[in-house]
Amino acid sequence: MTPITTGDGWAVGDLDALGEGPGFRKVRSALGVTAFGVNAIVLPPAYASGRHFHDRQQELYFVHSGRIAISVGDEVHELGPGGLARVDPGTVRQLRNLSDTDEAVYLCVGGADGYVGRDGRLPEDEVSAR
Repeated sequence: MTPITTGDGWAVGDLDALGEGPGFRKVRSALGVTAFGVNAIVLPPAYASGRHFHDRQQELYFVHSGRIAISVGDEVHELGPGGLARVDPGTVRQLRNLSDTDEAVYLCVGGADGYVGRDGRLPEDEVSAR
C-alpha cells in the first residue's frame, strides 16, 4: 500500500490508503482534486447500487477489477476490467456486481461545464532544450 503523499501541485497514493471494505473511497478529497468529482467504489459480491441520476454532471465509469452490470435507461451492459461507460446527467443508472463471491471495484469521475481542450505545454527548460 502506498500512503497518500502530497507536494506542491501533486498528490499520489493507493486505493487501499483510502479505506477498507466495501463502499466509497473519496479520491477527490484525499488527493485534493478540485476540477471534477472522483470516487472509487468497492461493490461487495452481488450488491446493486441504488438507481439514480444527476441534475448537472456527466459521469464516466471505469472498471478496475471484477465484473459489473450497468443499467442505463432500459438497457443493461456488462463491463469487466478496463471497461468504460459514459452516462449523461439525466439518464437513470444503476451498477451491480455480477459476482456472488468477489468484490468489484470501479472509478467514477463526474463533472459539468465541458471539455477544456488541449492545453498541455512544455516546461520552459524543455522548450529551450529543443
